[in-house]
Amino acid sequence: MKVGIIGGGAAGLSAAIAAAEQGAEVCIYESGSRCGRKILATGNGRCNMTNVNAELKNYHGTNPEFIKGVMNRFWVNETLDFFEELGIVPKTEDKGKVYPNSNQASAVLDVLRMRIETDGTELVTDFEVSEIVKKNSGFEIRSFDGKKAYADRVIVTTGGKAAPNLGSNGVGYNLLKSFGHKITELRPSLVQMRTAGDTAKKLKGIKFDGIARLDKHEEDGEILFTEYGLSGPPVFSLSSRYDGQKYIELDIMPRYSEDDIINMLYMRIARNPEIGLENFFVGMINKRIGQVLLKELGIAPLSRKSCTLSEKEIQACANGLKHWKFEITGTQSWNNAQVTKGGALTKDFNPSTMESKLVKGLYAAGEILDIDGDCGGYNLQWAWSSGITAGRAAAK
Repeated sequence: MKVGIIGGGAAGLSAAIAAAEQGAEVCIYESGSRCGRKILATGNGRCNMTNVNAELKNYHGTNPEFIKGVMNRFWVNETLDFFEELGIVPKTEDKGKVYPNSNQASAVLDVLRMRIETDGTELVTDFEVSEIVKKNSGFEIRSFDGKKAYADRVIVTTGGKAAPNLGSNGVGYNLLKSFGHKITELRPSLVQMRTAGDTAKKLKGIKFDGIARLDKHEEDGEILFTEYGLSGPPVFSLSSRYDGQKYIELDIMPRYSEDDIINMLYMRIARNPEIGLENFFVGMINKRIGQVLLKELGIAPLSRKSCTLSEKEIQACANGLKHWKFEITGTQSWNNAQVTKGGALTKDFNPSTMESKLVKGLYAAGEILDIDGDCGGYNLQWAWSSGITAGRAAAK
């Protein structure tokens, strides 16, 4: 049994290991000069391998419940065991994020590469697949430069369109479409959000720990103001929920209620009635954030003394600190995205095996399917789990 794997990323490498364990002859066809480039970029170069809190609620798509098939077969505990066997010592940090103890994404790629070499898996680089043709007994895999290969079964793990500089050019969608699979709308996800006006630009480079809200969804953590809008893990996660909503809302002081802040402001005025508004928030929040917020609220000039603030203005300040709205104009491009939102409709695949329901012997795993996760290791968990599941099934 020969299993051909199209794409040498996280899903492809894990699928190769799983297929080889079942005794299959395995060959990975990678379009780039080396495999696993996106693995090296994950977790800011540290590789956020998984998340111990990974649940169904962390995943999105037309039918997120599709992932139950792999959750029941290979999930977080099995992933940790898998990598420990390969030599990775894991460590769990805030919010359940798991990294290699070495803090090196290269270590994760190294152990995967060492394993496929030990298994005798063939890795063919610079093989950009242009077409997969179904034959009576298997598949012919063709490259754009005229090369051909054969496999009894094929697993498509080409990823999506996010981070094209790392090899994600979306070619896998065309491969699946040629077999009749439907692809949903594709959008950048886990990406920065662009906002209207120059408010964020005025605060460029300033970070704060707060909460970002998009409709009923909210995420907490470090938020960054940028020249074009907003960034940081909470914004990245909410971008996976973005579907044309008009506003994103920031809570600058999440540990305090609006009433707490109102009382705090009155106390500051009582203690320092002569202080100018340009320095009113010093020691409470970032000075520049306070100044820009006052201007946005129309509370001017900043040379005014704090004792001149009216009750209505104090309430507006407190409300602004808890519910500062920024108009969304879209997200950053594919070049900035970590993940693709959308993909091949999961209803056309068997959730227990990742095999196509339209073409026997054809499988898909990872980002190419219409499943995407929150920021924090959830997407790599999906890649490992779906890849292992597809690899095992394809080799049987």
